[in-house]
Amino acid sequence: MSLKNLKVLFVSAEAAPFSTVGGLSQVAYFLPRTLNRLGAQVAIFTPKYGTISEEKYPTKLAVKGLKIPTDEPEGGSAPKELVCNVKSFGEHLKAEPTVYFLENMEYYENRSNVYGYSDDPVRFALLSRGALEFIKSGYFVPDVIHINDWHTGYLADYLRRNYKDDPVLKKIATVFSIHNLYQGVFDFTHCSELDFDDGRSGLSSFFSERFPKQNGLKRGVIYSDVINTVSETYSREIMREEYGQGLEKLFKELRGKLYGVLNGLDYHDFNPATDKILKRNYSVGNIEARAENKADLQREFCLKVDPNVPLLAISGRMDWQKGLDLVMDTINFVLDEFPVQLVVLGGGDDRYRNFFAQLEKQYPGRVGTHLQPNFALPHKIFAGADMVLLPSRYEPGGIVAMESQHYGAVPVVRATGGQADSVIDFDAVRNIGTGFTFQNFAKESFLVAVVRALETYKNQKVWKEIVKRAMTQDFSWANVAGKYTELYKRAIEFHKEQMQPNPPMAFRQPVV
Repeated sequence: MSLKNLKVLFVSAEAAPFSTVGGLSQVAYFLPRTLNRLGAQVAIFTPKYGTISEEKYPTKLAVKGLKIPTDEPEGGSAPKELVCNVKSFGEHLKAEPTVYFLENMEYYENRSNVYGYSDDPVRFALLSRGALEFIKSGYFVPDVIHINDWHTGYLADYLRRNYKDDPVLKKIATVFSIHNLYQGVFDFTHCSELDFDDGRSGLSSFFSERFPKQNGLKRGVIYSDVINTVSETYSREIMREEYGQGLEKLFKELRGKLYGVLNGLDYHDFNPATDKILKRNYSVGNIEARAENKADLQREFCLKVDPNVPLLAISGRMDWQKGLDLVMDTINFVLDEFPVQLVVLGGGDDRYRNFFAQLEKQYPGRVGTHLQPNFALPHKIFAGADMVLLPSRYEPGGIVAMESQHYGAVPVVRATGGQADSVIDFDAVRNIGTGFTFQNFAKESFLVAVVRALETYKNQKVWKEIVKRAMTQDFSWANVAGKYTELYKRAIEFHKEQMQPNPPMAFRQPVV
């Protein structure tokens, strides 16, 4: 099958710019858009949350009165079906993905947030089954359904169990992308044996007590034709106990259909040569112009303007995963022993926010903070900082490391997940590298990497070569789209083999 004939429905709980919480929303927009521009026909299926403006994004009715089964048993008091509409946006926009919004007042339009409700399993089961009923209507019939994270893992189970005899749906392959191993509102990692979900039994009614205890992520893994994580290294890490969140044995068992594809960057909107947020635009051909952005960043954070002092940065969500404990254990030593500055951006856990707020008081003029989320400041930080500190415990995709490199801020990272795949450790002998990496999650290992970076920074000729190599790394979505195209083809091939009366052992899925 050529890319020109390929049809994909991308089902996601969030999709930029309509609903944006995490990195999933960016993938849900940029990957379909890039695939469309390369000749495929890819559409997005996502909820129509109350925050999505019809005035800003005018829609038209695609399917009215879509009846979505809830599997409520006979005699039950809850509804046996939920009625939704599907509205479309962008069908007339050339090379842009058409977005199909699932409209339901109770579960989407009357909610102020994308996530965070006790009935999230119902909301996203509705999305999953709604996508299948939408396809069944004949309005858009894909070759592949691309589902994402636990929210849409239910879809793979419904497709292979409830719709296995449907003449249209039974022919469709599935690709399941895991952006993180979060498994929903129920604690599956520490549940009792009575509540354990082996993934074999059918999904209960939306409204049953059992349903929230049935693991959408696990079922997506079991019943999808192909699984991928958002980096190659992370696809191997999740087969280990410290990363697998209780699913490591399942990933090992199904490793034959498990792949890793590193996420991409949008070089149109995220480009230092054209970024309107920056004080001065620049490219790899005139990296000296970054000096103006460094001075602007120093002023922004009330630091002494000095082009020669190494400017370190932390940017992103502050929580346990990001490894900030290593920074807390070492940053006083670094500030005391080296002439450096530090800027810190991000909201999150008060333990980290309080530490950096106190650090700013302790080192006035050398440490600056903005301890809440901000969508513009990361651009300024990546354009002005010399180094970005990323000592993550685990990092499925590693988007910050890619963004910082593209803007010329050299990353100091723990080599895990997407950070291991996107950052090449500096080697002075071979004259290679785009950053400084360390392996063990230990303060000594992190400190050695920071000191290596600071010592290398003293040789500006070598440092500029590192910056140039970082800026010329290819993280384009066009590159990523080609890899996903291969996954779609693998999924189609796998599914065809699976539909044979006696499929080869390598293609056999659990019998349902």
